[in-house]
Amino acid sequence: MRTVRASQAFIPTLKEAPADAQVASHKLLVRAGFIRQLGAGIYDYLPLAQRSLKKIEAIIREEMDAIGGQEFHLPALHPAEIWKESGRWEVMGENMFRLKDRKGGDYCLGMTHEEIFTAIARAELRSYRQLPQVWYQIQTKFRDEPRPKSGLLRVRQFTMKDAYTLDVDRAGLDRSYQDQRRAYERIFSRCGLQFVAVQAHSGSMGGSESSEFMVRTDAGEDLVAACPQCRYAANTETAASRIAPEPDGPGLSTPEKFPTPGVVTIEALEAPPHGVPARRQLKTLIYLADGKPVVAVVRGDQELNEAKLSTAAAAALVRPAHVEEIPSLMGAHAGSLGAVRFDGKRARVLVDQSLADRRDMVTGANEDGFHLRGVDVRRDVLAHGAELADLRTVRSGEGCPRCQGTLEVYKALEVGHIFKLGTKYSASMQATVLDAEGKQVPIVMGSYGIGVERILAAAIELHHDENGIRWPMSIAPFQATVLTLGPEPEIKKAADELVAALEAAGVEVLYDDRDERAGVKFKDADLVGIPLRLSIGRKGLAGGNAEWKLRAGGAVELVPLGEVPRRAAALVRAEAGAGS
Repeated sequence: MRTVRASQAFIPTLKEAPADAQVASHKLLVRAGFIRQLGAGIYDYLPLAQRSLKKIEAIIREEMDAIGGQEFHLPALHPAEIWKESGRWEVMGENMFRLKDRKGGDYCLGMTHEEIFTAIARAELRSYRQLPQVWYQIQTKFRDEPRPKSGLLRVRQFTMKDAYTLDVDRAGLDRSYQDQRRAYERIFSRCGLQFVAVQAHSGSMGGSESSEFMVRTDAGEDLVAACPQCRYAANTETAASRIAPEPDGPGLSTPEKFPTPGVVTIEALEAPPHGVPARRQLKTLIYLADGKPVVAVVRGDQELNEAKLSTAAAAALVRPAHVEEIPSLMGAHAGSLGAVRFDGKRARVLVDQSLADRRDMVTGANEDGFHLRGVDVRRDVLAHGAELADLRTVRSGEGCPRCQGTLEVYKALEVGHIFKLGTKYSASMQATVLDAEGKQVPIVMGSYGIGVERILAAAIELHHDENGIRWPMSIAPFQATVLTLGPEPEIKKAADELVAALEAAGVEVLYDDRDERAGVKFKDADLVGIPLRLSIGRKGLAGGNAEWKLRAGGAVELVPLGEVPRRAAALVRAEAGAGS
């Protein structure tokens, strides 16, 4: 149905946003009558939202099908055994919803479907002649978020398009990965998003390479480091940078212990009487990586990046050590820790690579109330078994690693993520085929995800003003809205005829035929954000015109009623096609 009458539609707009709504998309989706909250991180999608979500899904399907995708629909309820085969039953931790059936069997609600698709491949594929395959689905996923917030941006139930490519070798995976990357660029462009593809951390998904598609917005929870000069871009979980060299003093022939009673922070050691700048301090942090202790060392004024630590430690899960876990390993409490001549048999020691040649540094003495000065990192730490790794979080103003430009770090929202899984799942689950030489080889896989609701929310974050949403034409719930500005029969007759002509021209119309004041209708039209507003009132009708107003901006125009359908259809084709 192309036309919906507002007098019969369920569009419960609100004057005020919920008190807990912080970001624009959350406020406007509630106020404009798109969503309602059922529980923490759980939302009802009302008819307007459903219309836009279906359009996003249609764009995704078109682009997936265009690269040979075949659509599946797999269960959301999974037996534990298949996750145990891949080793991720334990890795997913508390983020996974788990339950038991009446017989005591373990199950979970699917967070993703790598294991399920791999099991299908294992059971059905036998030869390289059956490859490549491109499989995808659009399915509900579940994640037990500890702190659901920001409306549809961090939820516990959501819709994801997850796709999987299956190839016989790495060269095939490379081709499939690029096909998916280009399809993602088309999808996000058609949905009206400005985005950047960034180098990313693979996390619990694993694999050799991954990229995130990010939308720049203060509502995002990720940080992207980007260089405007060469277009380098990476999530700060993987981003590298150049930093200015620090001049070091001659140092000491051996580290010297000195008393620091009550000094347990970087800031306290900076203050008199010690006066040691943070950039001359070694900050020592204790973590557990897959349950094993790791000692991590970064410069005092820099931040350890846990995702980088996870990569360096080759661990699926890392967490800071608890206060009570530290003394037995280090011999002191947090605040007096250091890695000088630390016994590498007790724990692996990782040192940020920017510290490799630093001298005359200060660090904890592994004795409460004492520090060491005159530390030479190469002589006193690396020579005793410590390893160099990229551990620090890059910051705005640091040098680009690829050119002489300067990095900018900004907030961004992830809307898609693609991974080269390789044989991570096929090897552990024994999904193999015979290659051209008759040898049994594991299938080489890729995984590709898009958050459907995140596209919806990201579009609003990018396209809104103080009056409401400004939908891109391609995903707007309706393409035009027709408003009657008065109760006169001739106004209603002209509006009815215009709506019928618009529908015949292929334009989707929300017909606001309500018995409401013009001001109320204008406000609701702006709030809901339909791209084209067409108003029929006494003044315009006297000249045979409708008022034409674009939600994206511009003056009100008077357009002859007979020209409106053709012009509106042309606008829809142009803007929906361009994804603007």
